[in-house]
Amino acid sequence: MTIGSAISFGIWMNLLNNFAIEEVSFTGIEIGILQSLREIPGFLAFTIIFVLAFIKEQRMAYIALALLGLGTMLTGLVPTNIALYLTTIIMSIGFHYFETISSSLTLQWIDKDKSAEFLGKIIASRSASSIVAFGLVWVLFELFHLDYYWIYIAGGGACLLIAIFCWRYFSLIPEKVYQTKKIVLRKRYWLYYALQFMSGARRQIFVVFAGFLMVEKFHFSVTEISLLFLVNALINIPLAPKIGRLISRIGERRSLIIEYVGLTLIFIGYALTDNAMFAVFLYILDHLFFSLAIALKTYFQKIADPADIASSAGLTFTINHIAAVFVPVIFGMIWIYDYSFVFYAGSLMAITSLAMALNMPRSPAPGNEVLVGKI
Repeated sequence: MTIGSAISFGIWMNLLNNFAIEEVSFTGIEIGILQSLREIPGFLAFTIIFVLAFIKEQRMAYIALALLGLGTMLTGLVPTNIALYLTTIIMSIGFHYFETISSSLTLQWIDKDKSAEFLGKIIASRSASSIVAFGLVWVLFELFHLDYYWIYIAGGGACLLIAIFCWRYFSLIPEKVYQTKKIVLRKRYWLYYALQFMSGARRQIFVVFAGFLMVEKFHFSVTEISLLFLVNALINIPLAPKIGRLISRIGERRSLIIEYVGLTLIFIGYALTDNAMFAVFLYILDHLFFSLAIALKTYFQKIADPADIASSAGLTFTINHIAAVFVPVIFGMIWIYDYSFVFYAGSLMAITSLAMALNMPRSPAPGNEVLVGKI
């Protein structure tokens, strides 16, 4: 399922900025609106718990994966603002529901002492699949000179076929612990919720504006963006599992501190650089640091009641996407005035996250969730 998701979403993201600028004439304002619309299904991810009252998680993962593929296939069919907004919403519903369930099932199925490394392997699998996606974009653009639409068809179609294959050929895995079928919001998880909120706000700076910077300021072509994504994926394949093992060894607290210090410096670098190659270096480093966010998932796995994992997965995605609904639009307007302010704001978000991470105990567990502010 990770392979299907990575191919479809990888192609969608790879082509987005060039397609939006070249075919639909987007500016920073329109790309901000689109990204906010894309994040609304993430904000509504808590609704997955109501759906799971009627269908098993594993089955719902297949349906979400199929929606992701369908939304990607339809992108580019009609190159207008409204059409791109609508297909983005379809794609996003599938993507966010799938990511919510994928996170939940991983934390349910994998033992605590193995989860960090396993999540690293998932990232490596996603990166390997992305290489296929980015390579496909390059081949179809450079060698066959195909239109955007046909490349969206190829990526979304592959995802849809994988969803159908998984539904037909994989048996249902029994639940180890019966999952609560209602929204769970516990006071003792407050630090986890706060870090997820900051992660969602900060992630928008990278997902929306770092890539947009490459196209608008440094005039990267589709093939150059594909190569940039390809390099990121190649680096992640060997390093992501090692990052997972590193988190297991040094703990969640130290891992998150390293991530937030690094991201602070990277965002400042985005704001100051006028050199395309240095911006590429920052982009690759930025992408690598985000792998350390595995530590946030394993922190929750260690402090959570096992029965809360499915319901909390949806709620967590909603918290993560609260800021995502308004950050792209507001910062898209700021971008028009001075793009460097967007990245300075990202560095402040990373500093805020760092201050929160310092409140995390070295050995988190139920009853030992935070150093200060136990509820």
